Amino acid sequence: MPSRMFADKYGSFFTLARQHQVIFYYVGYFSQHIVAAMADAVKLQLEVAGVAPATRRKLFSSFVEMAQNIIHYSADSLTPASQNNGELRHGSVCIRREDDGSFLLLCANPIEPLIAEDLRVKLGALRNMTLDEIKQAYRQTLREETPEGSKGAGMGFLTLARDARQPLEFDFDTQHESGDSPVFYLKAAI
Repeated sequence: MPSRMFADKYGSFFTLARQHQVIFYYVGYFSQHIVAAMADAVKLQLEVAGVAPATRRKLFSSFVEMAQNIIHYSADSLTPASQNNGELRHGSVCIRREDDGSFLLLCANPIEPLIAEDLRVKLGALRNMTLDEIKQAYRQTLREETPEGSKGAGMGFLTLARDARQPLEFDFDTQHESGDSPVFYLKAAI
């Protein structure tokens, strides 16, 4: 007779994901190749589900921005921190459908403590901006040169904020088991 241990252990996770209408979840190491494969799967799944083209575009670009932030800024890395190409860094990303048909995108990854404070300031300011101010900042950032050491000049957060239907939410968990690195959580409602 087969053991129920497997079903008992992992069945609750499967059930919980279905109850919360999770349509995509990944936890592990992110690379450009992994993100490209995930993006293809997400794009196809949204298309097959009949999600409106404008919503698909927002979800897709927001998903890619969250994954890119993990690749560029996660403190849990299999590649040297100085490596700017071919990075392999740990985090998680989740897309779930809400009862009203909208979507939530969530991501989490450990970050360096100095980056946490910088993110807190940037995202706090972004939360207080109107949609018109966000769009203006986005256009302005497109015209400027990328600052040295930046991997996107904040375009990712501006893209997320522009496409979200409400202000981005974020949090930092300093009590997490990842040691000295706080875990950064970001949520975008699309």
